[in-house]
Amino acid sequence: MHEPIIVTVAKQLPDYSRTTEEILPAVSIWLDGQEDRFRRKVIKIFEGAGVDKRYGIMDIHEVFTATSFEEKNTLYAREMKNLGTKVLTKALGNANWSPEELDIIITVSCTGIMIPSLDAYLINELGLRQDIIRLPVTEMGCAAGVSGIIYATQFLRANPGKKAAIIAVESPTATFQINDFSMANMVSAAIFGDGAACVLMEASDQPRGPRVIGEEMYHFRDATHLMGFDLTNSGLKMILDAAVPETIAAHFPDIVNPFLKKYGSNIEKVNHLIFHPGGRKIVQTVESLFGKLGKNIDDTKETLRLYGNMSSVTVLYVLERFLNKDIKPGEQGLILSFGPGFSAQRVLLEW
Repeated sequence: MHEPIIVTVAKQLPDYSRTTEEILPAVSIWLDGQEDRFRRKVIKIFEGAGVDKRYGIMDIHEVFTATSFEEKNTLYAREMKNLGTKVLTKALGNANWSPEELDIIITVSCTGIMIPSLDAYLINELGLRQDIIRLPVTEMGCAAGVSGIIYATQFLRANPGKKAAIIAVESPTATFQINDFSMANMVSAAIFGDGAACVLMEASDQPRGPRVIGEEMYHFRDATHLMGFDLTNSGLKMILDAAVPETIAAHFPDIVNPFLKKYGSNIEKVNHLIFHPGGRKIVQTVESLFGKLGKNIDDTKETLRLYGNMSSVTVLYVLERFLNKDIKPGEQGLILSFGPGFSAQRVLLEW
């Protein structure tokens, strides 16, 4: 029986990196002229964000330089092609696949605008087939990495023997608003970083990795205001409502339990939680909910600490950590991420 299987995950980080300690002096200069109390509060947000280091497509001084949307987006487009090419090449090498073997390419990003989308460039760069199916996923925010896995799974179920690539590339740094002193901009500046990831999947009767046994989306009603971007003259301006953690907590049983039950599982059977680290408060909320059920999200916290929140990319870094572990056959993993809509995306894996 051909089942959708996750074969490999590859990571690619941009050239620039900085620790939170190194960022704080630049943040202080940026906030020069703001009230002392506000400045102290923002520094505390950076210090308490649970992020030790982050990577970026531009140097720290460029981040804190006022530039136009056009300039930032030009840099975004150039670096997304660069990171996307590198990460897909790396993943194909990991799986020992040739570029011509891919049947569908799903590209994921929400932190800039490219038309044609990244997949078109990758077809040329890597010599992908001329009849490959393209699916760009552009407006699902942090949840889109898991959305890509869901779309690939459904394609593979309908097309046994086929192969899929999901490439997520994000630069929240390119969306940083230098003249926005709202709390949403402060929190996003404190938690976000840039990165890329690629997941390769196939519908195979030869398991080379965990198989997908269930995948679903869950959409919150009347919650479009909770998260997203406003498209302004100075670029993409973050919308991040303080009510996100409590909204997740209120819906949590409905998000997790019926989904697991539908696929013949329950939280006791789920050994591994592959959760997207949205930010410290969301992580704390989900950790306390899962903690009551005797589960941990240590890999999620460690990913946030090492890289920050790279939007749709981040949960794929968490997934890669689990693919590198020695997990026993029959054990299950739950991938979970949240994003604009407001929505939760869920995938149930079995090794």
